[in-house]
Amino acid sequence: MTIYDISEKAGVSIATVSRVLNGSRNVSDKTREKVLGIMDRYGYTPNAFARGLGLNTMRTMGIMCADSSDPYLAKAVYYIEQKLRANGYDSLLCCTGYEPEAKAASMNLLITKKVDGIILAGSNFVHDKECENQYIADAAAQIPVMLLNADLDIPNVYSVLSDDLSSMYEATTQVFQSGIRDILYFYNSNSYSGKRKLAGFLDAMKERSVSGADAMVQFYRGSHEDVHAMVDCLKSLHRKGLVFHGVIASDDTLALAALKYAREMNYRIPEDFSVTGYNNSVLTLCCEPELTSIDNKLETLCQHLVSTLLGLLEGREMPKKTVFSGEIIRRGTTRQV
Repeated sequence: MTIYDISEKAGVSIATVSRVLNGSRNVSDKTREKVLGIMDRYGYTPNAFARGLGLNTMRTMGIMCADSSDPYLAKAVYYIEQKLRANGYDSLLCCTGYEPEAKAASMNLLITKKVDGIILAGSNFVHDKECENQYIADAAAQIPVMLLNADLDIPNVYSVLSDDLSSMYEATTQVFQSGIRDILYFYNSNSYSGKRKLAGFLDAMKERSVSGADAMVQFYRGSHEDVHAMVDCLKSLHRKGLVFHGVIASDDTLALAALKYAREMNYRIPEDFSVTGYNNSVLTLCCEPELTSIDNKLETLCQHLVSTLLGLLEGREMPKKTVFSGEIIRRGTTRQV
């Protein structure tokens, strides 16, 4: 018996069940008695949600991220934790790695710690196969689950994300309009977000009838910290005869590697070679010229995510999915359009 079963049998929304469990006053006495009656009839014990009634609440949230050494994820965890602390909540962090079994084990661990909600920081927690997302559905049957920069249509799972597809489409269009046609897309992730970025690039290239657009896509399989290996990957493409005078990268580290490659090839930047990164991290200011990058509004996403989660715990109706637009921050590595 889960809160979804309770809501179905009582003929009310999951949010209403949550309000009853949290002791909210925004529920009529009749509805409250109906929901509590269903719980009593089926012997439902409100585990984690019972803390909303003031029963041994720990005021603690679980946060999961795959790799805290990744600059994007590290910054996301920082923003989330700061917002939670400002609202009187502590955090438990699990760095899961990328294997599905490890993710499920971390989720179960947080559930046993009686956290009030779970935040999945990063889009690699959502998989293509429905069975591989069951661990999220199982957790959401007990407490709210928040997805940062991913989307999953499961009850009690809420998404806050950046429109990566549109941002990458716009960035590719701008590079194309600046006069560069042979643009390479350099990426290192097949996560939900990674696939959206790739789709945005391909849409922009195919809309302009660029032949062989698929051949201008390069997946980097190495460590996200090994910039020299990234540069070698681009050099290998050049030796194989692939011609490109622009790189759009799925993150700023890959973009810095492209910038280093261009320097070693004696290209003038941006006259001969254009580079665009993604995430608008501090790395964009650590090179000369400074790096054009897409700002995916990470801080705004994290703050809205926490606000949504807190609203749910207060028994308020909150949007299942919120999408923010990114912004291209133009600097010295791209030509003026």
